[in-house]
Amino acid sequence: MPDPAKVKAIMEWRVPKNATEVRSFLGLAGYYRRFVEGFSIIAGPLTKLLRKGVVFQWTEQCQRSFDELKKRLTSTPILVLPSGSGGYVVYTDASKQGLGCVLMQNGKIFTDHKSLKYILTQKELNLRQRRWIELLKDYDCTIDYHPGKANVVADALSRKSSGTLASLGSHNLTLLLEMRSMNTKLEVDQMTGLLAALQLKPDFVDQIKEAQTRDPFLLRMLERMKQGKKSNFSIRDDGVVNEKRICVPDVEGLRRGILQEAHNAPYSMHPGTTKMYQNLRPYYWWQTMKKDVAEFVAKCMTCQQVKAEHQAPAGKLRPLSIPEWKWEKITMDFVVGLPRTLRKHDAIWVIVDRLTKSAHFLPIRLGDSLDKLAELYVSEITDGQSERTIQTLEDMMRACTMEFKGNWDDHLPLMEFAYNNSFHSSIGMAPYEALYGRRCRSPVCWDIEGLRQVEGPELVQETVEKIKIVKKCLKTAQDRQKSYADKHRREMEYEIGDKVFLKVSPWKGILRFGRQGKLSPRYIGPYEIIERIGPLAYRLALPSELSQIHDVFHVSMLRRYRSDPSHVLREPEIEISEELTYVEEPTEILDRSVRKLRNKEIPMVKVKWSHHSPREATWEVEEHMRDKYPYLFH
Repeated sequence: MPDPAKVKAIMEWRVPKNATEVRSFLGLAGYYRRFVEGFSIIAGPLTKLLRKGVVFQWTEQCQRSFDELKKRLTSTPILVLPSGSGGYVVYTDASKQGLGCVLMQNGKIFTDHKSLKYILTQKELNLRQRRWIELLKDYDCTIDYHPGKANVVADALSRKSSGTLASLGSHNLTLLLEMRSMNTKLEVDQMTGLLAALQLKPDFVDQIKEAQTRDPFLLRMLERMKQGKKSNFSIRDDGVVNEKRICVPDVEGLRRGILQEAHNAPYSMHPGTTKMYQNLRPYYWWQTMKKDVAEFVAKCMTCQQVKAEHQAPAGKLRPLSIPEWKWEKITMDFVVGLPRTLRKHDAIWVIVDRLTKSAHFLPIRLGDSLDKLAELYVSEITDGQSERTIQTLEDMMRACTMEFKGNWDDHLPLMEFAYNNSFHSSIGMAPYEALYGRRCRSPVCWDIEGLRQVEGPELVQETVEKIKIVKKCLKTAQDRQKSYADKHRREMEYEIGDKVFLKVSPWKGILRFGRQGKLSPRYIGPYEIIERIGPLAYRLALPSELSQIHDVFHVSMLRRYRSDPSHVLREPEIEISEELTYVEEPTEILDRSVRKLRNKEIPMVKVKWSHHSPREATWEVEEHMRDKYPYLFH
């Protein structure tokens, strides 16, 4: 007789509860069907349960068939004691529910885990694998791969169900503890030595049901139901519901607990107002639910710091006042990073008259005494007029170097002349004409009939008329630009004492500890507004670690802070570089390359710049970099 312990897995096979479990058992039994006389007749009641459209119903015939097959599988001729001669075959399979093995004679070890085929010849093994190898070395055996679909015997044993509830191996204790912390009741029933059945039941549903008995509004609704009045409310096993949605009373913070779980939990990941409301709406109901969801999301500290604003930027366009006369008000800027000329010039100082738009281009060196002026100018706010002029100037310089060759500073006076003598749309004429009262004649527009002399009072009067036209054109252009800009902006005002978040993405020289690139929060703070500077700028009370930052910011850099008692305000993890400057210098050559043109080759170098990461390195012409930054090549 066989050892009862060896056939325990078959004899104690549980009665199947569904077609899947029947199919698993018949897969095991069918492997030995040629040894079972009349197998198809014995298994007939069970195979009927697998037919399409047949309702699963376990009858006495099914039970007799099931018991008979278990008996045949554990008796002769299928199950016999091994003989002392010949090799053995071991079919194995493992799952999270158990380990299944079948010992046969005259063969090899078969497994559906293909990598085990090479474990005996594998050079590198972990400690667990080494322990198994020590055990296998006592046997003269080989391991062959057997596909899982064909390995039905061992597969059925290893995946045998332990009941209708979800079964978990004892090694999943960590999972049980985690689920116990998720508002879930856990009842563990030890079914066997290695398996545990898990029963789940939401804990907060019981809390809601108990709290409903103390809510005045729901008590009134229940009274109306008892009086037979028509209502959307009804009673179920889980409490009072409104159109199949559980009614949540405002008792003991239940509503806030649901909102926190639906918004802050790892499986929620801070959804927006609409998504969060639609996620909760099918399951819960209370009168102010939509309003509460919107308010909760708006006050979420994490959302305020990391989520982008999808509204129009704050602060409408405020045009500068139009000057009364020529050169009364000017703007200036610098073009830097240019190739060094024979006169050692490597930058241009651009000065623009705001009324006539006439410009002067002065070649300079970065090391000149203008450094002080450049430092002062960088700390101010540019209004964009010099920027537009610089763009036109750079286009001229590119065309000049391509057409006329030589150093760019040789052609700078001609560039200035061409710019000042060209039509400007915002003033309706050329800057030269607005400045001097008449067009500057050039060879392309020389007019013999127009060579009349304009002198004295007539020239002054004509100049005054030109200025009137210029001011009118500027006012029209400003109004047009303001109407375009204000379409995509909104008014936003703050009061002294308000707290706001500060946008950090455009800053240079500022580092966020532990976060890089797109994962860095968009806003830091909140900080208190201590002064209003003009209609669109505010002064903030910044902490000491931000003392090197200018404390006045445009309204578009600010975001209103919505306070909540649950917020814990921590000091921001910010580091300011010791030299917070907008001057960028090359610090390292990362790579070299050669740019091949039709008739020549240009050596190139990949340069890393100060205040920038290696990912922002740029390719530059090696000759220009040697002239301008010779220390890089030593």
